[in-house]
Amino acid sequence: MSTLSYAIPGSKPPAVPDAATAATAAADPAGAAGAAAGTARTVAGVLRDSQVEPVLQELDDELVGLAPVKQRIRDIAALLVIDRLRLGVGLQAQAPSLHMCFTGNPGTGKTTVAMRMAQILRRLGYCRKGHLVAVTRDDLVGQYIGHTAPKTKEVLKKAMGGVLFIDEAYYLYKPENERDYGQESIEILLQVMENQRDDLVVILAGYKDRMNTFFQSNPGMSSRIAHHIEFPDYSAGELGQIAQRMLQQMNYRFDDGTAEVFDDYLARRLQQPHFANARSVRNALDRARLRQASRLFVDRERELTREDLITLQPADLLASRVFAQP
Repeated sequence: MSTLSYAIPGSKPPAVPDAATAATAAADPAGAAGAAAGTARTVAGVLRDSQVEPVLQELDDELVGLAPVKQRIRDIAALLVIDRLRLGVGLQAQAPSLHMCFTGNPGTGKTTVAMRMAQILRRLGYCRKGHLVAVTRDDLVGQYIGHTAPKTKEVLKKAMGGVLFIDEAYYLYKPENERDYGQESIEILLQVMENQRDDLVVILAGYKDRMNTFFQSNPGMSSRIAHHIEFPDYSAGELGQIAQRMLQQMNYRFDDGTAEVFDDYLARRLQQPHFANARSVRNALDRARLRQASRLFVDRERELTREDLITLQPADLLASRVFAQP
């Protein structure tokens, strides 16, 4: 079976597909779009052929706020589009470095943006598969001598052709432990990030201060990261919008007065430690659903209506221990 060829800046322009390739393209429209984008001569043409614009629109629609993050993703997409146009007129260029670092607190959309970035790279022909492999230290580092290299290489094998997302990447480096094997994993990652950057994009993620310390201790890793994107915390208003979207997706709604109680909940919760933005909002709604279920469960003979089953009342939130504190 013939497979599509993916043109990377610095390589030869893609050839006209034969019948077998056309058949593959029909079964793989995203890959076909990436190849077709290589023949366009305008920005509009590349966007149309690659179908990147819908991915950017999905990012806007899916995530509340994060305007600086969305703009950086559009800037990167613009760079890749222009590189394809340059390649189309015979301007050879070195493949752009696309390894990235996402910094910010938990629940700010880093994984979601990484998934959309993988789709963009796929549609523009910079990734063969466009899938996302999300891992942490435990997936890469072994506990004994000889375990780390096979674990790291297996993860890299799964991620090839796509995006490798390493959450809390700074835990790979533990200089205080002489018997730690994280440095071995870092060295393997560095080699692959340099030698196979045409076939793999690595995104490191974590708290900003800890990532800065990690880069200071590992300058080789820092030099391979081309794009640093900071994810800001959500405002209280944005968290309220996120809650409404989550409720809609789960087929729930707030009763009269419940939205105001939730706003009060957020104001109190934001002042407490370990707040995780959208993740904490989801947890709060899950606990409210639990209380609603317990409330409805008590009256076993009552016939429950659709409104009963989808409505969260103020009491479902006011029972939170957040309100028990002054």
